[in-house]
Amino acid sequence: MPLSTFAHFASKVTPLSVSHQGVFPAVTLSFNLAPGAALGQAVEKIQAVADRLRAPPTLNTSFQGTAQAFQASLSSMPMLVAAAILVVYIVLGVLYESYIHPITILSALPSAGVGALLALWLLHYDLSVIAIVGVILLIGIVKKNAIMMIDFALQAERVEGKSPQEAIRQACLLRFRPIMMTTFAALFGAVPIAFGQGAGSELRQPLGVAIVGGLLVSQWLTLYTTPVIYLYLERFARWISRPYRPSRLQETLSPSPALTEGRRGAE
Repeated sequence: MPLSTFAHFASKVTPLSVSHQGVFPAVTLSFNLAPGAALGQAVEKIQAVADRLRAPPTLNTSFQGTAQAFQASLSSMPMLVAAAILVVYIVLGVLYESYIHPITILSALPSAGVGALLALWLLHYDLSVIAIVGVILLIGIVKKNAIMMIDFALQAERVEGKSPQEAIRQACLLRFRPIMMTTFAALFGAVPIAFGQGAGSELRQPLGVAIVGGLLVSQWLTLYTTPVIYLYLERFARWISRPYRPSRLQETLSPSPALTEGRRGAE
């Protein structure tokens, strides 16, 4: 049976092989980054161009290789940051036997994040994966300021019997020098990473810039905000743990013990 009976065929130039991804034919388009451009910017530009093409629903596009790894890392990054903060909270809660004061220590993290983002924005760096790693490192570096003060204040309250105001004031005075020394040691250690030159420096610079910016802002703010947050949370903890006291109306309506004994005696 000749082929022309059930098929139409013609002679032309065709590729020797057809690439597939799964069971569907696929075409791979490669691209390189321009000098000074980030992978995140390239991904956004390509997605914008693909949206303007108005491709049919049967045509699907996806990134592969480094761009796919970049998107996967960004999608899971909020969960990783939340898990890191949760683990730190649990460890601090077990260490200080408190549910409240780990929040005091973790209150320094927002200022560190804001400082890191401001430094990246001022120096024209993108929030890349390496920069996000620097923000995660700040979780472990920045909270040591509050740990130094809160640890001393709790010890003064529980052992020496001082009031929260006296304990946190003494902690601020005695722990100021260690806090400044450790902060500047970490800051000067990150400066070569942020401003160093050489092979691969463009990959390390966002990491150093995020650490330097976060340390500068958090150091300036937490010395003032941590004692205030400590006092407010200490008052909140004492308000929760105090025994129940009836209202004035209940005290007025309830009979007094002396009146009750007098009635029993009269009977």
